[in-house]
Amino acid sequence: MGTRGELRIYLGAAPGVGKTYAMLGEAHRRAGRGTAVVVGLVEPHGRSKTAALIEGLEVLPRRRLTHRGVVLTELDVDAVLARAPQVVLVDELAHTNAPGSRNAKRWQDVEEILDAGITVLTTLNIQHLESLNDVIERITGVHQRETVPDEVVRRAEQVELVDITPEALRRRLAHGNVYSAEKVDAAMANYFQPRNLTALREMALLWVADEVEVALQRYRADQHVTDVWETRERVVVALTGGPESETVLRRAARIAKRSSSAELFAVHVLRGDGLVTAPVSALANLRRVAEDVGASFHTVVGDDVPAALLDFARGVDATQLVLGTSRRSRAARLLVEGIGTRVVQRSGQIDVHMVNHPEAGRGIRLPHRFSAVSLTRRATEWALGVVLPVAATAAGILGQSVFGLSTDVVLFFLATVVVALVGGLGPALFAAGAGALLLNFFLTPPLYTLTIAERENVITLVAMVLVAVLVALVVDRAARRAQQAAAAGSEAALLASLSRTVLTRPEPLPRLLDKLREAFGLTTVAILERQDGHWTTSACSGPPDCARPEQADVDVAVEPDVHLVGRGTPLPAADQRLLEAVGGQALLALRNQQATREVAEAHRRADATELRSALLSALGHDLRTPLASIKASANSLRDRDLRLSEHDSSELAATIEESADRLTAVVNNLLDSSRIATGAVAPEPRPVGLDEVALLSMRGLDPTYRPAERVGLEIDERLPAVLADPGLLERVVVNVVDNALRHGAGAPVKLRASRYADMVELRVVDSGPGVPADRLKRMFAPFQRLGDRGNSGLGLGLSVARGFTEAMGGTITAEDTPGGGLTIVISLPAAPHPAALPS
Repeated sequence: MGTRGELRIYLGAAPGVGKTYAMLGEAHRRAGRGTAVVVGLVEPHGRSKTAALIEGLEVLPRRRLTHRGVVLTELDVDAVLARAPQVVLVDELAHTNAPGSRNAKRWQDVEEILDAGITVLTTLNIQHLESLNDVIERITGVHQRETVPDEVVRRAEQVELVDITPEALRRRLAHGNVYSAEKVDAAMANYFQPRNLTALREMALLWVADEVEVALQRYRADQHVTDVWETRERVVVALTGGPESETVLRRAARIAKRSSSAELFAVHVLRGDGLVTAPVSALANLRRVAEDVGASFHTVVGDDVPAALLDFARGVDATQLVLGTSRRSRAARLLVEGIGTRVVQRSGQIDVHMVNHPEAGRGIRLPHRFSAVSLTRRATEWALGVVLPVAATAAGILGQSVFGLSTDVVLFFLATVVVALVGGLGPALFAAGAGALLLNFFLTPPLYTLTIAERENVITLVAMVLVAVLVALVVDRAARRAQQAAAAGSEAALLASLSRTVLTRPEPLPRLLDKLREAFGLTTVAILERQDGHWTTSACSGPPDCARPEQADVDVAVEPDVHLVGRGTPLPAADQRLLEAVGGQALLALRNQQATREVAEAHRRADATELRSALLSALGHDLRTPLASIKASANSLRDRDLRLSEHDSSELAATIEESADRLTAVVNNLLDSSRIATGAVAPEPRPVGLDEVALLSMRGLDPTYRPAERVGLEIDERLPAVLADPGLLERVVVNVVDNALRHGAGAPVKLRASRYADMVELRVVDSGPGVPADRLKRMFAPFQRLGDRGNSGLGLGLSVARGFTEAMGGTITAEDTPGGGLTIVISLPAAPHPAALPS
């Protein structure tokens, strides 16, 4: 494959901005440099200056097409390919080609030319971009039927914006440089209003700016550029999820608004272990606030928060970074650098703003006691806090002759650490204080007094207290992390179970709501949707006693018009956050359920359309043919100029009778099919012999297929009778045997019967060509005519037979005949023996 040609698009906000004029100017410049340039198709629209620029360029003839008596001209792709210029001009990329063209759209013609290695210069208005079509329709009130996929335009090597102010364009329009005089007033009063032109111009500018941004990012990625290029102001605001986050976010929004084109990114950094994070409800609220102030919300994961934050900022080419000042106290910040300080040190060319807020400098709070302990354990903790220091004192007194003061200190340290490990901060502090006093009173000279004679003893006592505090803090934090991990594990298990429900069940929503009701102890869980200002219940588990969000004890707004609600009891904050996370799965299940219903409805409509088409096709043949025979025979009998013999007249009368019988069969099958579809078939079963029904059925067969010669009855008269409606059973046998005669290619047909358990089976056996295995299951559907290969009949015979058989409590199936052919098995319940009938 050769090199693909280049595509250059002249993009404008509206007709008349000068796109074609600019394209022709570029064509003259290239032609002046010796490039082979031809005009494939340019529409001057009566503009004299545009038409003048076409002169001097080679113009290819257009292709002429006739549509509804009107001669239309289109781009001749074959002529362009045959001429093979270096550059071809093709105006109006979004144009729809006339019927009969090789491609439906002109942009498809252009793609074909580009694939041939020819460069194309073309024009396009912003309203013809597929992604902007609905937006522009809302602005201008005009629906654009001709659109171009955005991807086609993005693949262009060059997109040049041809820009002009709305006032200048309206002046050009008023001077008649765009449309003829009779169209100017209507155009200026409608599409070319200043507000429309201003909006279109802004959209064109923004679209081109975005494409330039994409090209710049692609270049930076290809060249591995990591430095910030301040081509556009981008502000990143870091949010902790704490109470100060909204203040920081709104301040960042004001900073971004100082530059009208600045983008605002709100980012929250999650710890890699997943244990320390902001509440889900807080993050959901920040998402809403971010949307209100025009920011995009992002979540990144990283153990090193400053590094993760700066990596994100450099990734989006941010120029400014906004953080809230630390909530830690000044003393704490002297000991350990805060996140803000580390961000400033590593920010490089990114400007960092530190925003003050009411929470700043309040200091860290001591961690809450680990609350998930029983009363018995708490009692044990305090008992150890009393017993172990006393035990260490007793050991020191009893072992004075064996070991010295240093060993006593170690024993008291050990007691303090054990209490801290088991009991936490409170008992540990008590053990440290009590141990220090006991050590000083009973074991440190001077004995039996609280006087401290040596400075080393003071250091020992302080060290004991610090050890108690530090170990207790570590234990407390580990306990809280364990509690958080256990809660996170439970939540993950619940979310995984709900996810499996959504992914594995065909209609997961009812089961999902049942699980939510059981997991959270609610009496009712429902999905409410607001339609036309009214709330409707889309799905519900439990009593339907919650018709509006205001009536709910738990209300989660999954979307503005979709709420997950519950009745029973208000939930704790943690459960409420988990339910908010589950709301997305419930919405997914709801959308999947709605999509499934829409697909089923689409299939139903497609089946109905296919059925209608089959019915019309079949009726077109099976009603017209006998009617034509009746009409021709009747005309022959009435024609006085024809001298018909008695034999000829009898033949014509027989033809009329046979055709009338065929019409009757067609109408009967149609009526029977309608009765089956509406459930109007009401059998009156009674014992009836299959041999009798088979003999009666022979009279209803089409004589054209010679049933007397081809059908053989092999039914034992001693077989038990079947419980069936005689009239319906006769129609079943007639339809099945008629189908065998019709499609059996002249092969003989046998009727055999046998008993199997409490059923009697009638087999209609033919040795004809048979039916392919993939069609056996479909052959009992309406309008199945053996592949519609020209066979007569509506294709309702077997469908009616199945409907009548099932209405009588039987079954009808198809199987291959050994040696070739098809066997239809009609299975009906055997009639009870007369002796078994109640008297």
